[in-house]
Amino acid sequence: MRGLFSFLLFALLGAVQAASYTGSRLLVVLEDESEREKYSVLLEDLTARGYHTTIESPKSESLSLFKHGERGYDHVILLPAKSKGLGPALTANNFLDFLKKEGNVIVALSSEYATPTAVQSLLLELDIHIPSDKGALVVDHFNYDSASASEKHDVLLLPYPAALKPDLKNYFGGDGFIAFPRAVGQTLGNESPLTAPILRAPSTAYSYNPKDEADVVEDPFAVGTQLNLVSALQARNSARLTVVGSAESLQNKWFAEKATLAGKAVKTENRDFAKKLTAWTFKETGVLKVGKFVHYLDDGVSKRINTSAAIPEHNPTIYRIKNDVHFAVEISEYSYDHLTPFVPAPSDAVQLEFSMLSPFHRLNLTPISHTANATLFGVSFKTPDQHGIFNFYINYRRPFLTNIEEKRQVTVRHFAHDEWPRSWQISAAWVWIAGIGVTVAGWLAFVAVWLYSAPTMERSGKKTQ
Repeated sequence: MRGLFSFLLFALLGAVQAASYTGSRLLVVLEDESEREKYSVLLEDLTARGYHTTIESPKSESLSLFKHGERGYDHVILLPAKSKGLGPALTANNFLDFLKKEGNVIVALSSEYATPTAVQSLLLELDIHIPSDKGALVVDHFNYDSASASEKHDVLLLPYPAALKPDLKNYFGGDGFIAFPRAVGQTLGNESPLTAPILRAPSTAYSYNPKDEADVVEDPFAVGTQLNLVSALQARNSARLTVVGSAESLQNKWFAEKATLAGKAVKTENRDFAKKLTAWTFKETGVLKVGKFVHYLDDGVSKRINTSAAIPEHNPTIYRIKNDVHFAVEISEYSYDHLTPFVPAPSDAVQLEFSMLSPFHRLNLTPISHTANATLFGVSFKTPDQHGIFNFYINYRRPFLTNIEEKRQVTVRHFAHDEWPRSWQISAAWVWIAGIGVTVAGWLAFVAVWLYSAPTMERSGKKTQ
């Protein structure tokens, strides 16, 4: 009976597996339990996608991001807190260590509360900057909800697809409008290649603190497209952190709210945007996976691959210089709960480097064939006229996609003594071979003439008296 119960329990757990590629343990940090109902739809959607959600107060004594030296959760959602301190378990260093262990974090900001010191230090460490004064928010006098913000113009309405860059629409795009009430704007430093904007403010927006008594903002924190409403960071280990400028945009009341833009009634699509934003941050989308990684002598096998999905599992450890080599790799993209064939952007390409200390070849990989869940890329090339230790190396790093770094080491040797082409096979040597033949023939002719030519005999006689 106990065995049957265990079997049913494991079957139930398997049926509710999270769509995330890295795990299902989710920590939601919420200081005020009474505000839990405001985010109930978001939490229910996450639970329906298979996440095991734990809601903790930042001051809880049992709260810890780590357990036995490893991360205790796979993902964290940090909602706004009234207090400036988050306690010893949620310091900036702890969050950085969490990212180093490939954990994913969503930080939701609010202009109503002062940003905790730990969050400010964390964002500053990641080269993401926010206004230092409490209450600063983004205002736009052209793109606002005239129903709820007719005077302050602090509820921004952005067209869902048009507000995103083309390379983001696959992950965050949709229809309708996104409402961002009382958002805290962010700016990104110019030195970090790891940060990128997800959603920019309109060109007519600016950061403004309502507590300022001046009618004119003389020195705003940032204006126009300098301001980001949602920013992202993907670390070198592919850990992800997303900063949402408006925690209120994740609340129930904006998930299916009817707003008014320029006298026209529109419907907000915050729920769909929140789903796609959490899916990307928690690695349900934008995750690349490498399958078969093979290389072999190109003796016509590559031509057969074009008509067959089978790849010969042959990875020799040694090649000879000037060998014809074929390389093939399978790449899949994880989308929610299944793998799909990876298709790069039209202006992009996955590249292979055949390198020693520096690349001898850097070649674009072309799609050879597609399977149900992967794309097979391949390329043929000739090994360089240089012996040594070489690497088949793929280093593919693109915004909003997990990094691919794969390396296989091989040896490239010289020709063996019996592999060099014979002299008569080299057309340029025919002149010298002819010269040697003429020399040998002339020498033989000279010897023959010398041997078969009789010497002249002198007549010898005696003088008589």
